[in-house]
Formats: sequence, structure tokens, C-alpha cells
Amino acid sequence: MVLTGLGGSAIAGDLLRSYLSDEIKVPIIVNRDYFLPKFVDDKTLLIVSSYSGNTEETISAYKDGVKKKSNILCITSNGEIEKMALKKKHPVIKIPSGYPPRAALGYSFFPLLVLFSKLGLIKSKKREINETINLVEEKSKIYSNPEHEENIAYKIALRVVGSLPFIYACGKFDAVAMRWVCQIEENAKMLAHFNVFPEMNHNEIVGWSGEVGGSFKEITSKISVIILRDDGEYERVKYRIEITDELMRPYASEVLNIFSEGKSLLARMFSQIYLGDWVSFYLAILNNVDPTPVKPIEYLKSELAKL
Repeated sequence: MVLTGLGGSAIAGDLLRSYLSDEIKVPIIVNRDYFLPKFVDDKTLLIVSSYSGNTEETISAYKDGVKKKSNILCITSNGEIEKMALKKKHPVIKIPSGYPPRAALGYSFFPLLVLFSKLGLIKSKKREINETINLVEEKSKIYSNPEHEENIAYKIALRVVGSLPFIYACGKFDAVAMRWVCQIEENAKMLAHFNVFPEMNHNEIVGWSGEVGGSFKEITSKISVIILRDDGEYERVKYRIEITDELMRPYASEVLNIFSEGKSLLARMFSQIYLGDWVSFYLAILNNVDPTPVKPIEYLKSELAKL
């Protein structure tokens, strides 16, 4: 299976890939380009994901999929993607319009999760979905009140505002860390960075050594580290995180270990996603910027339209 999309429409594919990696027997690959990989053919289930329905890279990849005679399913709210799907009689999952794509993650992710269950690729996730919904609803009452004593989202934002956030995670939370970075960049208008364990222990960890001296500590003192933790971490990865934490702590402005909440993996993943979304919102407020507009993206699109 290949999900082709960009930005907020593609992250659902990354989350599905991570979440289902221990269960689904069919590889899930996310494509973020104008064209599809060579291996895509008439045996491929191609999921064309574009919230607006007008993402030019996704439209191009869709046309490429048609040429390759792939089995195509579209998920969109409107636009050219829907028109093409109706014309070519490809099935469409129609989702509500009117949101920024990054705010429609639930609509991009959960219909596909249910679809995979209907296709018999995975077992039913009804129980896990219900737990996730209940957890998010519970947290919404806390995170929406900056004065709530348990509002960790606001507290994290206060501690990392004015810094360059580095988000680290492990295993199945790689896509969650990516989501944190995308939300901070789009909502708070800040640069951010992410990496995963154990991969970063084979490269990036050396950058935290402090061996270069000079202005190294002055630079790293502007970096805040948020490690997304989970009780399901493999034991040796857990030790890796603890050792890496010790190495970074003398240099970073903050090193925060934030644990997921919930019983099922789905709930735990979305507890971290939801928290990160709220952190990015509070960072926007603290930065005195409107979290909704994404002016550089709109400028880029307007310039591309001239070509």
C-alpha cells in the first residue's frame, strides 16, 4: 500500500505505518513527491490523500497512479482530487471541509484505520478508538484552560518558548515526533527538529559531545529537548534514552521527558499528538502570532501558480 500526500494529509500515513507495523502484513509506504516509486503497479493499493483536494504534487502522483493502473482510493474534502475520482469512478472517502489540513488529522487517519479493518487487513480497533476519543475529550477540558494546574501543555510551552525545540522519540512514536515538529513550525512559526532512538545514537548524539568547544554551549543553550516517552519502550532503548539524556543535559536549556497516557497504543500515541498540538498553540500565543495563517506556504503556492 502506498499513501501519497503532503503535509497534514500525509502524516496519517506515517502514523498508520508506525501504529500497525506489528500487525499488518502488507507494507505501508508514504510518498511525498510528484511521482510514484517504480514498484507501484496494478497490484498496489494507492491511497490518494489530499485534504483540500488541490495539492499539486498529489494530483500529479494520482495521474501517475492511473497510468500504472493502480487500485486507487481517494480521501479528500473536495477539489480536483474528488472531481478526478468521480470521473474515473475511483472510490472516495469524503471528509468535512473548512479546516486547515493539520487540524483535520482525525478525518485523515481514522477512516483509513476503519477501512483497513473492513478489508480484513487488521482486526477491529473499535475499543482502541473509543478509548482514544475519551482520552482526548478528557484532556481537552484541561488543555483548553491555561490556569488548570494539570495543564502540562501550557507548562511545556512556557519552558521552551524562545528556544529551538528538538523533539526525540522512539519506535512507533517517530511519526508523533514529526507531528510535533510540523505543528510547532506551522502554528508557532518556529523552527524545530526531530530525530528518533536508537538511530540518533549512531550520529546525532556525537553533536552533543561538546568537543568543539568555543561557542558550542552558547549555541546549544538555545535548544530545548523534549523526549516523548512511552511505557512500551524496548528495555535497551529505555537505557539509551537515559544515557543520552545525561549527555545532553549539561548543554541544552531544557531536557523534558514527557510520558504518554492511556492503555492502548493508539490512545498513547494520540495522547502525545494532542499534547503536542496544544503546546504548539500556546507557543503561538506566547510568540504573539496567529496560529492559523501559513503565509510562506501561501506565498510559495502563488509563485508556483505563475509558472
